Amino acid sequence: MNIVLDGTTLNINDVCAVIYGNPVISIAESAKEKMKLSRSIVDRIISNKEIVYGINTGFGALAEVEIDEDELSQLQYNLIRSHACGTGNLMTIGLTRAMMLIRANSLAKGYSGVQTRLVEGLEDFLNLGITPCVPEIGSLGASGDLAPLSHMALPLIGEGSCYGKNGVQSESRDILLSHGLEKIELKAKDGLSLINGTAQSSAILCSAASKIEKLFLISEIIFCLSLESKNGRIEPFYSRIHQARNHNGQGVVAERIYQMISSSNIVMNGKDKPVQDPYSFRCVPQIHGPSWDRLLRLKEALEVEINSATDNPLIFPNLRNPGENEVLSQGNFHGEVLALAADALAVSLFEIGSCSERRMDQLLGLNRKHLPPFLAQDSGLESGFMIVHYAAAANLSLLHGRILPRGAFSTPTSAGQEDHVSMSATAALNLHQAIDEFSNILACEALIASEAIEYAEDSMCPATQQLYDFIREIVPRFESDKTWSDEIREISNQLTKGKWLAAINLHL
Repeated sequence: MNIVLDGTTLNINDVCAVIYGNPVISIAESAKEKMKLSRSIVDRIISNKEIVYGINTGFGALAEVEIDEDELSQLQYNLIRSHACGTGNLMTIGLTRAMMLIRANSLAKGYSGVQTRLVEGLEDFLNLGITPCVPEIGSLGASGDLAPLSHMALPLIGEGSCYGKNGVQSESRDILLSHGLEKIELKAKDGLSLINGTAQSSAILCSAASKIEKLFLISEIIFCLSLESKNGRIEPFYSRIHQARNHNGQGVVAERIYQMISSSNIVMNGKDKPVQDPYSFRCVPQIHGPSWDRLLRLKEALEVEINSATDNPLIFPNLRNPGENEVLSQGNFHGEVLALAADALAVSLFEIGSCSERRMDQLLGLNRKHLPPFLAQDSGLESGFMIVHYAAAANLSLLHGRILPRGAFSTPTSAGQEDHVSMSATAALNLHQAIDEFSNILACEALIASEAIEYAEDSMCPATQQLYDFIREIVPRFESDKTWSDEIREISNQLTKGKWLAAINLHL
């Protein structure tokens, strides 16, 4: 796979390809020409001794401090070194690579005024498998993801540490030497443009959106398996019901579920059905649908963001009328659009997880027709799947803690100059971490539904049959009490990877 960076055509699939693989990265010639043009404006400003923020001044609250021409290079080194103060665990190699790709694409738009060599350095790192060591925590999501991107930038100048292609962590200068690479000599504005953007927030959210989309789809198949296990009704998924309300996500979910379960002999032919199913069964389109709409909004925002110029100031070359109008200070580094979308989706994970937990209780209760209490062979002597439900409830409690909006908490910084920040990176990390808890809940429902379906007297639909077969490769039918931790973990991993989903789709 080849990815050409031109500042306009990068997509989420490209970003995920860099997270999980090693596509060849190149820079479009048109992008190089734009970068050279904007760089010429920076050079002119320095040559003419014009005073322009971000080029020959201090930063943030120190914007009024003028910097001598012979210190402009040192200013950029000082900026990166001082801002590389992240904390917490290191980002994964995949997410760091995604951050590098997004930052390179943003600079390739040609509004930042950097040396072309800077973007070529990121290109070299991506193609050679050199990945900076970047702590997760430190960004406020305004003035860009400063601390993480500073750690990303350190190896370009031969400092800090990074992973080689073999995944071994080493000093950056040693890895550069082993590949015959020279460290980049920073010039005016280079350091600021490297670190002043939303690349960390965007990279984490691209990964999260991709995983969540797979989990939302597989959650519908798991739901169908639970519906069959309960001998539920198909009528709530008739299209005319959802056309009468006409919310897009609701209708799409209802149609997918109907297409699956309408081929289920259990659902179509089952007798002794309830007059109405509980809400966690009957209202799935109305609950899952809005979450799909929120995911769509996040993906739309990301497709724009990863092709945006997000540093400050930006340069708009005007050869006919050069001057102050060419360099504009603004706030494109502010990640509010990402923070709000990420926080909204965290609530969606909780809502779908909450319905999943309620369905487990429906399948395990003491007075369920056709099903023994807790699906045990000898209820009382055995606990069956009782504590699988507990595990799901514990994960749901953790997920509940993640619905507090991270973007709704702003800490003014830089002596009040940066008086409202988005916390987009914090919101992105929160959403990404919520995925594990969400997947664990779905794994518990899948495990319980796969046992409950053993008591059905008719055949499943093809999608749930394939899911059941996958689960039975990990967990045989219940015979007596046992530990479930390893099985839940393995099912959760398989759900997140999406391989089961891909295989099931082949059978639909």
